[in-house]
Amino acid sequence: MKRTTLHDGWRLTVEGDGVPGDLAGRTVPAAVPGSSHLDLLAAGLIPDPYLDLNETALRWTHRAHWRYTTTFEAEPVAPGERVDLVFDGLDTVVEVLLNGDPAARSVNMHRSVRVDLRGRLAPAAAGGRPGTNDLVVALGSALEYAEGIEKELGARPRAYPHPFNAVRKMACSFGWDWGPDLQTAGIWKPVRLERWHTARIASLRPLVSVAPDGTGRVDVHVDIERGDPTGPRELVLTARVGDHERRLVVPADADTASVRVEVPEARLWWPAGYGDHPLYDLEVVLGEPGRTARLDAAHRRVGFRTVTVDTTPDEHGTPFTVAVNGVPVFVKGANWIPDDHFLTRVTRERLAHRVDQALGAHMNMLRVWGGGIYETDDFYDVCDERGMLVWQDFPFACAAYAEEEPLWSEVEAEARENVARLSSHPSLALWNGANENMWGFRDWGWREELGDRSWGLRYYTELLPAVVRELDPTRFYAENSPCNPGRPIDGTHGIHPNDQDHGTRHEWEVWNRIDQTAYRDHVPRFCSEFGFQGPPTWTTLRRAVRDEPPGPTSPAFLLHQKAEDGNGKLERGLAPRLPVPRDFVDWHWATQLNQARAVALGVEHFRSWWPRTAGSLVWQLNDCWPVTSWAAVDGDGRPKPLWYGLRRAHAPRLLTVQPRDGRPTLIAINDTDRRWTGSLTARRIDFPTGAERGAGTVELEVPARSVRQYHLADSLITPDAAQEELLVMTAEDGTRVVHPFLEDLDLALDPDPLEARAVVEPGGYRVEVRALALARDVALLADRAAPDAEVDDMLVTLLPGETRIFRVRTDAGIDPTVLTRRPVLRTANDLFRDRSGSGDRT
Repeated sequence: MKRTTLHDGWRLTVEGDGVPGDLAGRTVPAAVPGSSHLDLLAAGLIPDPYLDLNETALRWTHRAHWRYTTTFEAEPVAPGERVDLVFDGLDTVVEVLLNGDPAARSVNMHRSVRVDLRGRLAPAAAGGRPGTNDLVVALGSALEYAEGIEKELGARPRAYPHPFNAVRKMACSFGWDWGPDLQTAGIWKPVRLERWHTARIASLRPLVSVAPDGTGRVDVHVDIERGDPTGPRELVLTARVGDHERRLVVPADADTASVRVEVPEARLWWPAGYGDHPLYDLEVVLGEPGRTARLDAAHRRVGFRTVTVDTTPDEHGTPFTVAVNGVPVFVKGANWIPDDHFLTRVTRERLAHRVDQALGAHMNMLRVWGGGIYETDDFYDVCDERGMLVWQDFPFACAAYAEEEPLWSEVEAEARENVARLSSHPSLALWNGANENMWGFRDWGWREELGDRSWGLRYYTELLPAVVRELDPTRFYAENSPCNPGRPIDGTHGIHPNDQDHGTRHEWEVWNRIDQTAYRDHVPRFCSEFGFQGPPTWTTLRRAVRDEPPGPTSPAFLLHQKAEDGNGKLERGLAPRLPVPRDFVDWHWATQLNQARAVALGVEHFRSWWPRTAGSLVWQLNDCWPVTSWAAVDGDGRPKPLWYGLRRAHAPRLLTVQPRDGRPTLIAINDTDRRWTGSLTARRIDFPTGAERGAGTVELEVPARSVRQYHLADSLITPDAAQEELLVMTAEDGTRVVHPFLEDLDLALDPDPLEARAVVEPGGYRVEVRALALARDVALLADRAAPDAEVDDMLVTLLPGETRIFRVRTDAGIDPTVLTRRPVLRTANDLFRDRSGSGDRT
């Protein structure tokens, strides 16, 4: 097999009605893999789509048509040879022409395209030189195609205006409540020529298991495409894992083969926080008997582990407990969206950094949400290497989907291709049929709108589980999130898909309608979505939103706030616990802080109910552009205060105070392999003076991977003056919880509680902060001092007289005193400088 990439020399021409006159017919250099928007941006013909109001200025691209062209030289096809043109991914409505003749069509972003070039290549040029071939990739408007399918099959309800549910394209390409409406088009994955003879490996599926005696097993399944014009012949398939090899003779009439390679005493792959993540190289070679030359070869990396999901009914309902190698795991993680709306800008290095940020917040799972893509091999490779479990949705989200042709066949083809493609990755823990579609059918008025039209149920209960059973039976399949897995409803009866006692639950009432303390009203078996909004870091915000003056109602800010009544919900969530500032700098900090607090409250509540609650996946880890959203890491890759709040709430050992039986109760959470023991000191203190009002000791005895609750004496939880008192509990290892008896809005907080000094040190700055009074949630918003600056910790509560050292990493030279005052050094306290709420909001 000889592979030659075709990534050079491409040109892009803009076509179609509605294209601005100065762009119609223009041809520019094109990057492949790439996107039409990025090519026009690189040519200086459009403004940056992420800045200011530029998204709206580019609406004409929704109905534009695009023409990618290049030429390549290729030797004519030799006798007995196959030459294939392979596109790994085309976005989305495509006709491929070679030398002026139609060669292929595709209407699915999630599939590859392979074209047999026999009889299509240009003949040899004079002197026997390779022939020159003209290659055209013509892309139509995905929106117009979807509108046509919708007209043909009938409209289906959906969460957003465009019919994203009528075309197999990344749904969030059409806009979402955190994403731009910039409908991409292009050759988004590699393209190449493949020359081969006799036979090739068409598909490789290594399925891994571990025997009771610790032997690792790799069942290697291979689909073979034959191309020998003289007739089929025997082949030899060799599979090697490390030093262990198996060889199989493939009969002449067979186009599939499987062989098992066993690795005695295999080292087990564990998720982050549970052990190491060793990977083994798998090499599969296709050859012919008696010949050493290879016809084709493929390489994968595998990890030996078992992943199961326990859904056996119990006294509480239906659990959803992930276990790796037989060990139940409390899932601490987040939902993952495409890391850039323009997918080809997402490099392996960027993915590695983002997954490292998830690990830095003590996460062990990412859920690849169904409005995006089947994630790339780079993403999965990074997760394999780092022990990050992955939950992969099939690409269906927040809409009803027609089950008729041409969609049914496209869905089946994409599912088969991607299930096989991802089967080797040990990080892949489970497949999920769709996001919120069963819930939507049940509660969102779809039944009345649909009548008797199909809405996708057969995808989730028939087609997709059948594909997983056939191609990847080692992995768990859930019909939807949320739902009661294995017992799906038809949307009209049975257990509600978002029932807290059964399977997975999404908790969105807190963001949409009720106070964050209502997280504690439910004890779900697994909360796979919940979250609260906050703006991006200041540097990211001001790079993208250049309104003067800036503010939450300025035009560009509002364009970068996609949630319905988003600002109203931010302020209503803030009002019960902190002032709602009029000054925009303070508003920005207050809403970021409240986001961190709200989500951390939910995480701590869910963790406190292990093993009844077996996991929580925050919405969301990342952003795809600069936007006010639920993300912990903003669109420029900077951690928001929420990231620091999640790191604290996900800590392997956590002390938290939770209501139990009507009274504050200490919950000790030990998510480590070691028993947690020792004396914990508890003090009720008057924080203005530091005087001790009550004291006690708790003897911790928390087994590994366990949660224990401890009754607290009345003297500790009954304040004399709640507005001036705190409960502080500290374990011998330094783990601490500071529990106020009231919201900050009702505490007697000093608005100026800190003194600080900063000095230069290698790699950045050392900032020493001392509390003159109780300082709630001390934060260094380091990016306000330098765009590359990042602080090592944040949201630290300091008692009067305590000192904390913060370290700021940056390559910039800055005045150290900038790090010691507003707007860089912040606390919750300083939001009370003007309790009257007067001032200039901008």
